[in-house]
Amino acid sequence: MEPATSRPIAPLDSIWLSMDRPNNLMVIVSVILLGEVPDWDAVTEMVRDRVIDQYPVFRQRPEPASLPGGRPRWVDDDDFDMERHIRRVTLPAPGDDAALQRYMEDHISTPLDPRHPLWEYHLIEGRESGAAIFCRFHHALADGLALAKVLLSMTDEPEGTTGPDSASAAPPRTARSGSHHGSPSGLDLVRGALDRAMHLPTLDGLREAGGLAVDTTKVVSELLLGHNPENPLTGTPQPSKKVAWSHPLPLEGPKAVGRLAGATLNDVLLSAVAGALRTYQLERGVEPVDLITMVPVNLRPLDVPIPSELGNDFTLIYFKFPSATPTPLGRLAETKRRMDWLKASPETALTHLLMDVMGRTTPALERLVVDFFANKALGVTTNVIGPRSPRLLAGVPIEGLLGWVPGSGSHSVGVCIFTYTGTVRVGMITDATLVPDPQRLVTAFEEELDVLVSIGTPPARKRARKRSASAH
Repeated sequence: MEPATSRPIAPLDSIWLSMDRPNNLMVIVSVILLGEVPDWDAVTEMVRDRVIDQYPVFRQRPEPASLPGGRPRWVDDDDFDMERHIRRVTLPAPGDDAALQRYMEDHISTPLDPRHPLWEYHLIEGRESGAAIFCRFHHALADGLALAKVLLSMTDEPEGTTGPDSASAAPPRTARSGSHHGSPSGLDLVRGALDRAMHLPTLDGLREAGGLAVDTTKVVSELLLGHNPENPLTGTPQPSKKVAWSHPLPLEGPKAVGRLAGATLNDVLLSAVAGALRTYQLERGVEPVDLITMVPVNLRPLDVPIPSELGNDFTLIYFKFPSATPTPLGRLAETKRRMDWLKASPETALTHLLMDVMGRTTPALERLVVDFFANKALGVTTNVIGPRSPRLLAGVPIEGLLGWVPGSGSHSVGVCIFTYTGTVRVGMITDATLVPDPQRLVTAFEEELDVLVSIGTPPARKRARKRSASAH
C-alpha cells in the first residue's frame, strides 16, 4: 500500500500533538509478554508487512501548519528507516518482570522524535525463558483501541485452533460500548429524547425531555465543578514514572460474583480498583475519599475494520471510584449504580462535542481547556477485552498483554485492565514521586478481587480452592 504524500491531521488527532508535557507525554505504552524468544528477522518482517505497509502513518511525521489558522499535516518521512524505530536489547540478570519494568521506566518519559514517525518497538530478550515486546506510539497516530487492533494484527492463532475469531480487542463496557451489549449509548439517548420531545409532544415525551435536561445539568455541573479532594495519590507529577502489573488472574470467579450481584465483569473489576485505592489511602493514614478517573469510550463500530489512516475516534467520561465506601460488596453495588447511570447519561455526547470543538481551536487554547478538565481526574482507566483463545507472535506463544493510554495535566495513576484467554491482568503506571510503589496498588487489587471471589464462591468450591492452594 502506497502511503499518501501528505494529508491534514484530523482535529481530534491534533489535540494530542499539542498536549505533550515533560511530566506527561502523550504516548501510549504497551507490552506483549512472550513465552519464548522469537526470531528477530521474523519480528521485523511482521512489523513491516502487517504494520508499516498497512498503515501509512507509520511512515509519516507531523508537520506544523505553515500558516496561522492552518492545519498540521502528516507528511512522508523522506529519511524513513525502520531500524530507527525497532530496537533489540537484552535484560540484565535476573531478567524477571521487575527488570522488564525498570527497563520500561527508563524509556517511558523519553519524547519521540517529531522529525520521524512517532512510534517505536523494543524486542527485549533475557526475560526469564521468554521475551517481551515493549511498544510506544504517540496518541496522535491512533486511539488505544485502534492500536490494540494494530498490535493484535501481528498475531496468529495456533494451528488447529477452533472457535470464534478473537484477534480483535473490544472496548471498555461503558456508555457507547454498552450498545454492543444491547443497551443504548448516551449519544443515542440524547438524540432519541430530543426527537421524541420535538415530534411527539406528549406528556411522556416532555417528561423524558425534562429528565434529559436534569441529567445534562448534572453532567455539566460535574464536568465544571468536580475535582479530586487532596489525598496521597495526587499532586504535581514529575517526568519519572513507575510501572507494575499483576500475575494473570482467573476470570471465572469475578464473573460468578458479578452474576450473583447482577453486575457486569467490568463492574467487578472497577470495584476491585476502588478497593485498591481505598487500601492505599488507609495505609497512608488518611480517611479514604472517592477518586475520579477518566475512562475512554469507543465511538467506532465494533464490526467494521479500523481504517488504514487510523486516527482517534473516542471520547472520555469521568468515573468516580467509590473508594470511600467501607465494604467490598458496597463498593461493587456503588460501582454498578454509577456505571449504569453513566451508560444512560448524556455525558458521552457532551464530552465528544467538547473534544471536537477543542480540536478546531488553537493549540494554546487546547492546552488550557485540556488541563482544566484533566486536572479533575487521577488519571485514565482502560478495560480492554483481548483474545479469548491463545495467540502466537512470530510463532511463539503470547503469555499476556498490557497497554496504558497516556495521562495529562496532573494525572498520577493510570490503570490498565486487559483480559486474555480466560484471565485478567491489571497494570498500574504511576508518577514516581507521588505514587512510588505501584506494586502495592496491584497487590491491593488482587487482594480485593480475592475477597469478592470468595464471597461469590460456594462453600464446596471454597474448600477445593483451599486444598489447591495448600498443595502449591
